[in-house]
Amino acid sequence: MTISTSVTPVYDITTLRRDEFPLTETVTYLNHAGISPLPERSRRATQYAVDRMAHNASKFFGTDGIPMLERFHHELKAYINAEHASDICPVQSNSLAFNLVAGAIDWRPGDNIIFCDVEFPANAYPWMALERQGVICKIVPPQHGTLTVEALDAAVDQNTRLVAVSSMQFFTGARADLAALGAYCRERGILFSVDAIQSIGHIPIDVQAMHIDILACGGQKSLLALTGIGFLYIRPDIAEQMQPSFVGGNNVEGWEHWLKYAMTPRQGALRFMTGTFNVPGIFTVVSSLSLINELGVHHIDTYTTQLAGYFMDELDARGYEILTPRDPALHGSIVTFKVAETTEETDRIVKYLGDHDIPIVRHLDAVGHPFLRLSLHCYNNQQDSARFFEYLSSAVQPS
Repeated sequence: MTISTSVTPVYDITTLRRDEFPLTETVTYLNHAGISPLPERSRRATQYAVDRMAHNASKFFGTDGIPMLERFHHELKAYINAEHASDICPVQSNSLAFNLVAGAIDWRPGDNIIFCDVEFPANAYPWMALERQGVICKIVPPQHGTLTVEALDAAVDQNTRLVAVSSMQFFTGARADLAALGAYCRERGILFSVDAIQSIGHIPIDVQAMHIDILACGGQKSLLALTGIGFLYIRPDIAEQMQPSFVGGNNVEGWEHWLKYAMTPRQGALRFMTGTFNVPGIFTVVSSLSLINELGVHHIDTYTTQLAGYFMDELDARGYEILTPRDPALHGSIVTFKVAETTEETDRIVKYLGDHDIPIVRHLDAVGHPFLRLSLHCYNNQQDSARFFEYLSSAVQPS
């Protein structure tokens, strides 16, 4: 597909950059798949929460904190089209979310789990740890940079219990066909688990239409929120079959009666609560989600996919090897490419760009070949591209 030389969103990106992302005056930020900056509204919400907790934390927690947690549940429910607000649970990270889920399923020796070999460790190690219980992990090669129905069908057998996939792969930048994978799993009674940390603020996700049983998303990447906060979704009938191995003060029925010592799990995903929630983090998720909703996630998806294509056209014109699928139906906002053969030279380029306020990252493939990854969000533009390529050209010049 040939991308137009002018890539613009339907929303007012000039106002967006000025009002919500003033860092754009000095920083060309291209590492949203690593950690994202906060929009101004979320920075203000965080500061408000911290200031109020420093003044009268008890009063603030009751008058603002608990109501904000309720908003968190209800607005995420609407955003991913969950059935109930209780299908959503705040979690610290994806690693914690998938470990909680893995420890709550009644596994049988010989059960197997399928995922592809480009998954981030947070979506691999919790499943691999189950091999100590006799569960088998079938790690398959990706097609077009991710798991496909074709690759899945070649690996599935009568003992396949769960399929895990990232909605957008952190390394290849490939976009999974969640609807097709979900339908395949639902038809066969296989649990379908999705890591959405790289896409929840970029790509529309409908957990009911896509037949997603389990979904986790940390806040610090595509959701534009703080670290240490995210959410776990579990389909309600699936949640009721799970027995959490982690039991604490607020994930049991009647938890407010502290000395009753009742061990009945709460309904839905709330049985995976892990204690007092991250109050400033909850504020940032709600605030950042309001911005994403105002812009429209469909609009963000269309724009960042086109802008990523523009970056790939420029990289291709300069002769760089591009790992990310070129078809816009198969990629999103992440672009991974090679500029040098050695890790040392690649790291030197990353440092040079970082020294000029252009953060990107280096990743290694499974055999250790170095690649650069840039990752975009709603406010990046072609001026960012021009500055990136100007300094990239300088960085790769022989000294």
